[in-house]
Amino acid sequence: MDRKNFLKSLAVLPLIGSSMNLKDLDKMTSSMNNTEKMPVLFLGHGSPMNAIEENEFVQNFRKLGQELTKPNAILCISAHWETRGTFVTTMQNPPTIHDFGGFPQELFDVQYPAPGSPELAQETKKLITKTEVGLDKKWGLDHGAWSVIKHLYPNADIPVIQMSIDYTQSPKDHYELAQQLNKLRHKGVLIVGSGNMVHNLRMVAWNRLNEEYAYDWATEANEKMKTFILDNDHDSLINFRSQGKAFDLAIPTPEHYLPLLYTLALKEENEKVTLFNDKPVAGSLTMTSLKID
Repeated sequence: MDRKNFLKSLAVLPLIGSSMNLKDLDKMTSSMNNTEKMPVLFLGHGSPMNAIEENEFVQNFRKLGQELTKPNAILCISAHWETRGTFVTTMQNPPTIHDFGGFPQELFDVQYPAPGSPELAQETKKLITKTEVGLDKKWGLDHGAWSVIKHLYPNADIPVIQMSIDYTQSPKDHYELAQQLNKLRHKGVLIVGSGNMVHNLRMVAWNRLNEEYAYDWATEANEKMKTFILDNDHDSLINFRSQGKAFDLAIPTPEHYLPLLYTLALKEENEKVTLFNDKPVAGSLTMTSLKID
C-alpha cells in the first residue's frame, strides 16, 4: 500500500472504533470436539492489510492456528468495538465489517463467514455478574477480529462472537470483568484479545515505513510492558497511566491496549506466557503478541 492510501487509512482508523444455562452449554460443547483447557491469546493486529498481505506476522498467526487444539468456539475482544455498556454479538451469521477506509478493493472484498453462537453469547452474559451484558444483533465481526482469526482458522468453520469494550469503565473494571470469563476456557472456548500494545497512529514515522524501527519511547514502553507481563505484575499494567511518559505516548487512547488486560486477567497460576511477533512497525506501533497456556 502506498503512502497516500496508508495516510488516508490512518485518518479514519481512530473513528473505528433464548435463555440458556451452563447445562445447555455443556450440551452444545459436547456436540463439538471436546478439548482440554484452551489457551488465551493477545494478538497485535496492526494494519487491516495484514488480512491479505504475506509477512512474518501472518505466518506466525497461521503457525499458531496449526498448533492449537481446535476450539469449540471463539470469543474475541477487539479494539474496534467500543460501546457504552458491555455487549456480546448474538446473531447466527455475523457479517464481516469493513470498518476502515483508503485501502484497496481487494481488502473490502474479503469475507469471513464464520457462524456466530447465540448459545455462547447467552452463557457469556450469564457468567458476567460484574455488569449487565447486552445482546447485540447489529455489529458482527470487525477487522480487529476477522483480520487475525482468518489466519488462525481460514476455513471459517468455528463459531465466533465478539465482546465490546465499555469505554466508560476503568482498566481495573475491564480486568475484573475478564476474570469472570475463565470458565469458558474449560469449555473449549478460545478467548482472543486483539489490539496493539504500542499504538500511536499520530506519530507514525513516514520516512521509516519499510524498516523495523521504533522510537525510543515505543521501545521503552514495549520492553517495560513485557517485563511486567513476564513478572506477572498485572497491577502495573492495569495502572498504565502511572508508568510515565513512554506509556502515555504508547497508549494515547486505551482501546488497543485494553484487550491485553482481558487476556492477562485469564492467566491461571503456573501458566506460562509465550511472546511472539515482537517487532515494531513504523516507529510508533508494535505487533507484540502473546499466548498463555
